[in-house]
Amino acid sequence: METGYIIGIIGIALCVLLCGIGSAYGLYKTGGAAAGVLGEDPKKFGKVLVLVLLPATQGIYGFIIGIIGSSSLVEAMSAAQGWALFGAVMPMAVSGFVTGILQGKSAVNCIYAVGKQESLGGKLIIYPAMIEFYAILGLIISIMVI
Repeated sequence: METGYIIGIIGIALCVLLCGIGSAYGLYKTGGAAAGVLGEDPKKFGKVLVLVLLPATQGIYGFIIGIIGSSSLVEAMSAAQGWALFGAVMPMAVSGFVTGILQGKSAVNCIYAVGKQESLGGKLIIYPAMIEFYAILGLIISIMVI
């Protein structure tokens, strides 16, 4: 195996791993907040479900980039080609990691607000959704560069 192939694999693995970690952490936080709110009022399940699931998208985006990036892997890749692939997946890796965590924290506060006033559910989704925009930008850039 050429060095470039190994560098490319490391970049793809980091992208999938970091996006997964960001999503898992965000889901851990939102799941805990939702459990607290639903312990008080189980009828709010529908209102908090979308807020709980929002951080999951970064893991999906990382997985998509992993699949797209792996189609660019060739065993005879030069080191330069490997580094190019590594660099191409990094926008998604970094944005997925950071936005998964931050979106989870934002959604937690929105879940608590829904716990206090259920009618805010539909309005509050915009705040963590704005963070999603930056994950989508990372996804688009990585797709374009690959």
